Amino acid sequence: MREVCRHLFRNGALILRAEVVMKQSYPAEVFPPGDTILEQLQARDWTQSDLAVIIGRSDKVVNDLIKGRKSIDPKIAMALAAAFGTSPDLWLNLESTYRLGQTQLKVDDIAHRAQIYSKAPVKEMIRRHWIEDSRNPEVLENNVRSYLGIESLKDDPMILPHAARKSSPYDEVSPAQTVWLIRARQLAERLVAKPFASGRFRKSLDNLRPLLRHPEEIRMVPNVLAEGGVRLVVVESLKGAKLDGACFWIDPKSPVVALSMRYDRIDYFWHTLMHELGHIHHGDGFSVDKDVMPREEHSDRPENERQADAFAVSKLVSQENLDDFILRVGPLYSKQRLLGFANVEQVHPGIVLGQLHYRGEIAYSQNRPLLAKVRSIITTSALTDGFGTMLPAFV
Repeated sequence: MREVCRHLFRNGALILRAEVVMKQSYPAEVFPPGDTILEQLQARDWTQSDLAVIIGRSDKVVNDLIKGRKSIDPKIAMALAAAFGTSPDLWLNLESTYRLGQTQLKVDDIAHRAQIYSKAPVKEMIRRHWIEDSRNPEVLENNVRSYLGIESLKDDPMILPHAARKSSPYDEVSPAQTVWLIRARQLAERLVAKPFASGRFRKSLDNLRPLLRHPEEIRMVPNVLAEGGVRLVVVESLKGAKLDGACFWIDPKSPVVALSMRYDRIDYFWHTLMHELGHIHHGDGFSVDKDVMPREEHSDRPENERQADAFAVSKLVSQENLDDFILRVGPLYSKQRLLGFANVEQVHPGIVLGQLHYRGEIAYSQNRPLLAKVRSIITTSALTDGFGTMLPAFV
């Protein structure tokens, strides 16, 4: 546009052609009217100060006009027209074209950012340092595409094959869940564990048993699992992800358990952990499994989820003994009786309480002090992203 304006100006037809330019679509690059002012100054060997004196304005005003920092209003358009022998409409048209072009560029940026944000929870990813922020939409898009492993925003990221315990629909993996799983895999790939073997895994399950009595023993869990060939990571949940934990495999010798620890209770920790270990025990997680464990209704869960739950509760508390305890004691579950049964089972009373809560034997509001908080314990020993720990991105 700049070259066209200069040529037509010299042929005395600039006003007509400027009007034609206004009817065209916005150019990819727009130039301020100040560029044309500079051309006219150069053609006359005038300085900016000369023009300031001629039009009765300060040097700063002229400089701001040339830099595009000040808009050309009708009074200034009249002054420039008188100084350069043109129509005031020329300068108003140039100003309008430039400002509209600038506005269009901003609108395009907004639409571009909206497209990026619809692909992933970008704000959360930036806050967690999973990607770098940028005011340039092109750079931001590249960062998101690199994280998701896609060539275009039109592409869907490949869903990591997994089995997940979550409270969202079975038949979908949300963007928040997708990026959470990617982050969990990034962390797990940096861990070292022995190659998975069935015998070694069974031994690690046995070695977890003595850790069930005291919350402080939870700090030993990552090492015990690594000896059994399982990598454990903790990734704080993203807003709306509704994930408790997931099981997936980096390769046939490297299973991973990822926990979100979105609830800080000992029963929740142990049940979720054992649930995911149950998936490993049953060989789940090689194919995409979009399952959920609803809080209220349990009948519609997939078979492998019911199996994982059965594995978890039986590994934590003898279900035969628990049935007998319920028959003998229920519904009069005093704290003393809970402590006594937990001592027989050699587990923390919060684990027993959690199973009774889940069975509906005790209201969730009762005996809450027994549900010890353990998040701060596991996050000090397991590789953790979140809860105040910001790890550098691995992409």
